[in-house]
Amino acid sequence: MNIVLSEAVESLEQLCTTWGRIVLDCGTGFVKDEPGLAIRWADSQFPFWNCITITDQVYGIDLLRERFTKAVDFMRGQSRPGLIWFFEDLLTPDARAELSMAVEQAGLECALSGYGMAGDILPIAQPLHPELEFVRVTTDELLLAYADINARAYAMPLENVRDGLAGSPLWKSEMHTYLGLENGVPVSAAATIENDGSLFLALVATNPDAQRKGYGEATVRKALYEGWKATGLTRSVLHATMAGAPVYERIGYRKVASMKFYGLKAQ
Repeated sequence: MNIVLSEAVESLEQLCTTWGRIVLDCGTGFVKDEPGLAIRWADSQFPFWNCITITDQVYGIDLLRERFTKAVDFMRGQSRPGLIWFFEDLLTPDARAELSMAVEQAGLECALSGYGMAGDILPIAQPLHPELEFVRVTTDELLLAYADINARAYAMPLENVRDGLAGSPLWKSEMHTYLGLENGVPVSAAATIENDGSLFLALVATNPDAQRKGYGEATVRKALYEGWKATGLTRSVLHATMAGAPVYERIGYRKVASMKFYGLKAQ
């Protein structure tokens, strides 16, 4: 397996294992591995916690259609919406050429595009920002503030993201979950968790009215720094939106996989 494909597979596997822990932490839904599919379904109002990933390491168009059909059948049987997290780099060239048609035939549409990213970027220096105070999330009140920042950044209803995080022991204890505060008000958020030899970076967000001030990058650096200090791990993995990728590249991450996030078309 060449290094590019190897890192794409690493990105996929990191997603599956980390999301499994997150879903189990929610206390609802289930984690299930089937041939070619990793189902991580929290039955949450927060659609990012309802996830199916195609896990075949190389696949052509016939297998892709088969996986899409099974994933869609499962999603249509659920009460809450979710997403298929799809790694394009694992397609054969012929399947890539027919991807758009397969998506259309399956009744899917692209909700979001992004990248799997990784890098041996740690350790990094203790981050400083003249306008931010960093606070670790250890209480339900701070966790709700963390949820609300993500809701605003992704233009989701507050109650949906709160449903995915409220009361979580994982985000308040095992994860290195941090808020950036401007004049005492939470404005940015980032978290890391140890996972299979890497620090997985998750749910990075900044309030829309506080963006382009370096707050997001500073808070990411804080979560990475504290995660490294606690674990000694030097490698980190994340899954980024198109807009977020340049921030992570400044920190030292590289793009290792192209991703699409597919949801069901409205009927």
